[in-house]
Amino acid sequence: MVRTETETTRILIADDQADVLEALQILLKNDGFVIEAVNSPRAVLEALENRSFDVVLLDMNYARDTTSGGEGLAMLPRIRQLDDTLPVVFMTAWGSIDLAVETMQGGGRDFVQKPWDNAKLLKTLRRQVEEGRRMRAMKQRQQASQQLLRELEEAGEIQRRLFPESMPRLPGLEIQAYWRPAHDIGGDYFDAIRLGDHGCVLCIADVMGKGLPAALLMSNTQAAVRATAPGATGPGDACRRINRIMAENTASGQFVTMFYAMLDGAARTLWYTNAGHAPPILIHCDGTVTRLNDGGPVLGVFPDAQYAERRMRLEPGDRLALFTDGVTEVRNSKDEEFGEDRWIDLLRQHRALDAGSLRQAALDAVESFADRGFQDDAALMIVSVV
Repeated sequence: MVRTETETTRILIADDQADVLEALQILLKNDGFVIEAVNSPRAVLEALENRSFDVVLLDMNYARDTTSGGEGLAMLPRIRQLDDTLPVVFMTAWGSIDLAVETMQGGGRDFVQKPWDNAKLLKTLRRQVEEGRRMRAMKQRQQASQQLLRELEEAGEIQRRLFPESMPRLPGLEIQAYWRPAHDIGGDYFDAIRLGDHGCVLCIADVMGKGLPAALLMSNTQAAVRATAPGATGPGDACRRINRIMAENTASGQFVTMFYAMLDGAARTLWYTNAGHAPPILIHCDGTVTRLNDGGPVLGVFPDAQYAERRMRLEPGDRLALFTDGVTEVRNSKDEEFGEDRWIDLLRQHRALDAGSLRQAALDAVESFADRGFQDDAALMIVSVV
């Protein structure tokens, strides 16, 4: 039976001799124990199955067997099944070193010979009560930790299902994405929402913080994006709406950075705004670089913020990389940061690759640099113009 912490100290004593039980009850009651006394192995197990105790004082020999200690030892496996933190102190008048060793190996916590010394017995029991409580508290912490890990794993699976299973197929464009939380769940977010036959919204965001709080805010961000995207007149309008929603529903001190773009595959245009996010990198077919930083402040802080827009034409051979700072801020064993300059050089060097190959080359290079791989939440989107 699983025991709970109480203010009193409950002890179960078991012996087949009535005079021994009486003497123990007098001694233990005077020392403040709450006592339950039984006289058989069967009664011991019945008591443990139905009530909780802090310690068990158990005679090893009963009427059927008076010297070997076998009856007492035989109870240990069942007692351990009922409560593996419950201290069991054995008593016997037929003690030996071999029997004491066998008792401890079987799971007993201590061994007392009859006739006992009152002071030593009380000291032994008090010590075992404290040890049992310590072990019980440790087990409860372990169980709570295991439960939290299971819940985080489940939350991570739920979060993964929030991301699009595949990227929209647009004429003249190829889109690939990658997402990896630092732990089971994270605060980085990307999305791709189809708009008509030739267009889509591309969005990447980074929520302040890590873990469960960031993941919860990330799910709110996704809900706001998906509610806003169909009716928005442009990226700036979308971010204004999302910002108002986030400002009303975000705790003080929390915020979200976001890059929000509308792609038109047929026209090969990119229309975007940047809400305080790490500027995406556009590598032109000739190797020149444009950082996409036009926009406004982070989301969730200033309810009336405005967001500037920019419209650009994409050319065959262009490569666009949207990313969170978990990609560029990884550090190696020398505490050197990968950094934006390395990132741009990497993208420029591999700009001839298709979107999927460029994504993989970029991830391989970052992980190789960082020795231990990504240390933070990371998200990446690659768009290739064909």
